[in-house]
Amino acid sequence: MDQTSQKINPTVLDGFLELSPAEQVLFNKMLKTIQETYELFGFIPQETALIEKLEVLLAKSGGETAKQIFYLQKPDQALRFDLTVSLARYVAQNYRSLQFPYRRYQIGKVYRGERPQKGRYREFYQCDIDVIGDGRLGLINDAEIPSVIYAVFKKLGFEAFTIRINNRKILTGFFDSLGISGDLQKEVLRVVDKLEKIGSDAVAEELAGLGIAADTISKIFAFLDVSGRNKEIIDQLKKLGVGDEAFNTGVEELEQVLEAISRFGVPEKNIALDLKIARGLDYYTGTVYETFLDEYPGVGSVCSGGRYDNLAECYCDKNFPGVGISIGLTRLFSKLLEMKVIKPEESTPAQILVIPLDGQLDRAIEVAAAFREKGISAQVYLEEAKPGKVFKYADRLKVPYAAVIGGKEVASGKIALKDMARKEQTEASINDAIGVIKHHHSLGDDG
Repeated sequence: MDQTSQKINPTVLDGFLELSPAEQVLFNKMLKTIQETYELFGFIPQETALIEKLEVLLAKSGGETAKQIFYLQKPDQALRFDLTVSLARYVAQNYRSLQFPYRRYQIGKVYRGERPQKGRYREFYQCDIDVIGDGRLGLINDAEIPSVIYAVFKKLGFEAFTIRINNRKILTGFFDSLGISGDLQKEVLRVVDKLEKIGSDAVAEELAGLGIAADTISKIFAFLDVSGRNKEIIDQLKKLGVGDEAFNTGVEELEQVLEAISRFGVPEKNIALDLKIARGLDYYTGTVYETFLDEYPGVGSVCSGGRYDNLAECYCDKNFPGVGISIGLTRLFSKLLEMKVIKPEESTPAQILVIPLDGQLDRAIEVAAAFREKGISAQVYLEEAKPGKVFKYADRLKVPYAAVIGGKEVASGKIALKDMARKEQTEASINDAIGVIKHHHSLGDDG
């Protein structure tokens, strides 16, 4: 390479998030919490292809989706837009070998070629769960989903959050009663779904732009403003006297789901019926959810999803109804980090740094192996350096403990265990050190 050539400026593409080691450790802990909670409810892990055939990705949706897909140089392939389309393709392809109801979770990166904005990325992690039925799927599954959402955010350390719930049949039935149907209704649903983001004036302007009359817009806003406790809203909906069959079915389904949610142990304070929750995607047909952190409204929706009647209709003739939710982890993490709700601390997963002195590297390697056998992550400092430099390295990584092993420790069969936060050093056997570290780790998990 020509040494006189100009160096390339090392930068990251807009819309792609890179984290520091300390941030990545914290991110991984959040991801692990979500994964473990999903598995706690019996959801099965799944991984689908990152690259899909273009015809698969566009089979169920076009329009805005087609504009946001990352196309590859091969004209018939693209990066996956979300995890649901890949799930639909997988179920249609493998349904003969699957056990239904098929309860799966998938955590992985997806790609959207939209304009990068603050808090919105082109590459990001989604954490999805879905329950898929073969031919039918009981409404009780719609009631279980909020209990998973509740468990996840409790385990992530949040107390005040609200799972807002609605039923798309209520909205579509109401719009039908106003004479809004077909493709126009889909557009209206997409606009209504933006109410929280852009406000009522902007929504009214967009509805007018779709050709909706002023008096109809007023009726839509009056309907969306129906409020009260969950049961009170249900009662008000019943009294509206809307004759549409879909509307009344939606009210009945929503009432059943709300009653069943309490049986899964979700407190009433964490569930709110909200008629403004529409979910703009076309494939939602029944129950829909949006979750918000009450103390941090600026974060926006942190978990969303809903019921869809026929997951794989574009890929096979069988009927696979389902219900699911997705957590946009990259966006959630970056928002919480920006607002200083969470703070990265540790820059390494190592719980102890093993430091050899006086040429005792072989013993240090043995000691680290003994820690690892007991499930404690241990790093050996392999470079030659003065103790002061090594302890400074441990401090910067925020390793909780250090094990110093010199000639004296080898002779006694013990180690010098140093608590890096308290700056306290004691002589300990390996077994005693394992007990101390495990106790510290359990306190960290509980705290």
